[in-house]
Amino acid sequence: MTEKAPFLFDSHALLKLFQREAGSEKVVRLLEQARRSRAPTYLNAINLGEIVYSTKRAFGDQKKIEVLAHIERLGLIVLPIPNDLIFRAAEYKAGFSLSFADCFALASAVEHRAVLITGDPEFKAVGHLVKIAWV
Repeated sequence: MTEKAPFLFDSHALLKLFQREAGSEKVVRLLEQARRSRAPTYLNAINLGEIVYSTKRAFGDQKKIEVLAHIERLGLIVLPIPNDLIFRAAEYKAGFSLSFADCFALASAVEHRAVLITGDPEFKAVGHLVKIAWV
């Protein structure tokens, strides 16, 4: 039996889910698929920070707390940021037109051989480095 590839959700995909934007239904389906297949689901700590500040800025502290609780309920594994990941993200930033936070999602997805879940068009430039599920 082959092991199911993990999923790494970037902040773009999860913000779509939490704000019920177009594409959120696909995020829900992918979370369900991961749960059914027992595939690990990851979120990079930098992207968690993006979700926190974006939510607080747009909706305030109460919504921020609700989103953090939702992330906890989803059972996402929050990946730490060791130095080697910082350096890999920096290399991606130097080579591609991605935000630095997106470079951390990319570096984590590559490291964990995870399918990157995103709707952010910036990732089109790096589709050759990682498998992407578009939402």
